[in-house]
Parts: sequence; structure tokens; C-alpha cells
Amino acid sequence: MSLHRFTNTFRLAPRVAVMQPYRNKTHSSSSSSSAQAATEVAAKFKTLAISSPKPFVFHVELNRPKQLNAINRDMWLEIKDCFETLAINPDCRTIVLSAAGKHFCAGIDLSSMMSMGQQLADCEDVARKGVVLERTIRLYQDSISAVERCPKPVIMAVHQACIGAGVDLITAADIRYSTQDAFFQVKEVDIGMAADVGSLQRLPKAIGSQSLARELCYTGRRFEAAEAERSGLVSRVFPDKDSLVVGAIALAEDIASKSPIAVQTTKESMVYSLEHTNQEGLDHIRIINKLYLQSEDFAQAVGAQLTKDEKPVFAKL
Repeated sequence: MSLHRFTNTFRLAPRVAVMQPYRNKTHSSSSSSSAQAATEVAAKFKTLAISSPKPFVFHVELNRPKQLNAINRDMWLEIKDCFETLAINPDCRTIVLSAAGKHFCAGIDLSSMMSMGQQLADCEDVARKGVVLERTIRLYQDSISAVERCPKPVIMAVHQACIGAGVDLITAADIRYSTQDAFFQVKEVDIGMAADVGSLQRLPKAIGSQSLARELCYTGRRFEAAEAERSGLVSRVFPDKDSLVVGAIALAEDIASKSPIAVQTTKESMVYSLEHTNQEGLDHIRIINKLYLQSEDFAQAVGAQLTKDEKPVFAKL
């Protein structure tokens, strides 16, 4: 760090110290604030269960256990709405997504596809059938992309089956954990279609192997948690669902304790850099940081590191 930046940091430090008592008071009530916010968000949804187990940590559960969390039209709409809502919720800094019941996700709800088939049958013109399909596919794509676009880090906690649309969903997340008994399938080829909601685009990047990704997508074969961990699809494997959720929430709590400006900027830059050259990524973060390096978060965090002071508490964003 340059001398100039050190000087600016300590110039800001007195102001940060003055604000600290207010911040601590805010932090002491953050748990109840997050819980209340989660209750308000949860009231909007039927297919998702939402809670706040730790300050600034939101836990979203797929909640159609009797249907093995197969994603129907309502759930597609609610996933999009949920992540767009949490994206701008100041009480949310990290999100854990898990699922209720025996399996994480059995894929797309085939009864929804049958309903769409009836809708298509009502159209005689092929162009109009195409419009119906295009709108539906775009809706489903936007639902999954809302996870990737959400500025808050999203941690997937996967147990047992994660099939079809479930793989679409988890590959849009930042971090993936699973149980030892988890298994994954890009199963669309077995129902006579190409996956069209994200697996073909995101899975190769998630595992870093075009060869393995194409094998999985061409065959629809089942691959187990051990292989998923070796390939990088998941970064940690837990013995059971309870320890999985505890581990995911602990990680989320750790991330939520960091500067929200730093964390969300990091995610924005990493997502942007997936689709751009290294230089474009460097240009992008330079433009962002010429503003954010003037943040009180930066001064407060550096000051705490230099003085070995208490862990800093950051204001809501």
C-alpha cells in the first residue's frame, strides 16, 4: 500500500471510530432485523421457505418435498422473484439455498410440461407455437440467471438427487457443497431435448473440463458426489444433510461478516470476468475501485488490520 493511501486511511480512521458505537448498536439488533426481514420475504412465496439463521444470512429452501422439489411454473417464478428481492435487501449479505425433503431437486415438473403441451395444442400456427415456447424458455432462463445476477454470494447445499433443472440451478451459484450421498444428472437428453436453462453454458465453466461436461450432457449419466468434488463441481462434501446445512450456514456467516462492498464487488468482477478477457476484467475492476476504495469500509478494515483491533462491523449496504 502506498504512503498516500496509508495517510488517507488514518485520516478517515477518526471518523470511523466516532461512528463505531452506533454501528455496534446496529449490529446487536441485526439478528432480529434479519429475522423480521426474512419473515416479510417468506410471506410472498408458496414453493420456497425462507428464514434468517444468522445476522445478514438468508436461508432459502426449495419447498415442494412431496414432489421431490421438481420445479413447476410457480417455483420458476418464485426463484426469480426471491433472488431479485434479496438482491436489494440490505438485511441480506449471503444466501444459502438448500431443499426440504428427501431430494434436492428431481428436475423440471413434467406435469407443467404437459400443461404447456396443451397450450401448444391450442395454437395451430407453428410460428405462434414458437412464440409460446420462446417466452416460456426465456422465463425459465431468467429465473436461473437471477441467482447468478444476485450481487450477494449464493451457497448451494445439495443432498441426494440433483437432476436436470437442479443442475441448472446449482451451476448459477457461487459455491456448492454437497452430502456424500448426493448425485447429479444432466438428464434432458433422456427426455429428447437439449438442456436450455443453463447447464450447457455453466457446467463446463464450473468443472473446467469440456470433455467431462460434454460426456455428462451427451449421456445423461449419473455422477456421484466424490466425482463431483474431484471435478470441482462441489468444493466440500459432508457426511449428511444436517452437517451440510450447518457447514453452508457457517460459511455464509463468515462471508456476511466481511465488508458488503468488498464481497459484492468481488462477485461482480468475477462474474464479469467469466465472459471477458483478462484485460477487460482488469479495466472493469479498476473503474469500480476508483470509487469503492474511498469507502469507509476500506478505511475501517485496513485500520483494524493494522491496529489488531476488534473485528470491524460494517454498515448495511
